[in-house]
Amino acid sequence: MKRAVFPGSFDPLTLGHYDIIERGLKLFDEIILAIGVNADKKYMFTLEQRERFLKESFKDEPKIKVMTYQGLTVDFCNATDSGFILRGLRNPADFEFEKAIAHTNRKLAQIETVFLLTSSGKSYISSSIVRDVIRNGGDYTGLVPDAVRV
Repeated sequence: MKRAVFPGSFDPLTLGHYDIIERGLKLFDEIILAIGVNADKKYMFTLEQRERFLKESFKDEPKIKVMTYQGLTVDFCNATDSGFILRGLRNPADFEFEKAIAHTNRKLAQIETVFLLTSSGKSYISSSIVRDVIRNGGDYTGLVPDAVRV
C-alpha cells in the first residue's frame, strides 16, 4: 500500500491544502492528514476545530485519515508505516525551504517527499493570509473549504 503523510498545522485548512490533498489521492492508496501539535505555537483555531475542518471536508473520502502527532514527522511516518510525505509548493521560496526538509527526512529515515505544485488559481493562498483576513473581518469564504466557514 502506498501511504503518504500530509503534515501541517492546518490553521486553518485552505483551498490550497485541499487542492494538494485531492490531487494526491490519485497517487496514493491512503493519505494521512497529520496535524502537528507544537506547544510553543499559538494557533487561531483549536486542535479540535482543525480536526473537525479536515474530517468534515473529507468525510466522503475513504482514502483519507486524520490524525495528530508530536515530534518528528519521519517518526510519525515510521509509526504509521507511511513511505511518503506529501507537500505542496506555491512558489520558489517554498521549494527551497521544503527541499532542505526533504533531504533531512530522507537522511534520517529514508522517507521520500513528493511535491505537487498548487494549481495556479490557488498558489497565493496561505493559512497565514487567511488568518489575517479573518482577524480583520474580511471575506475569507473564497479561500477555504465549506467546513472552515465558521
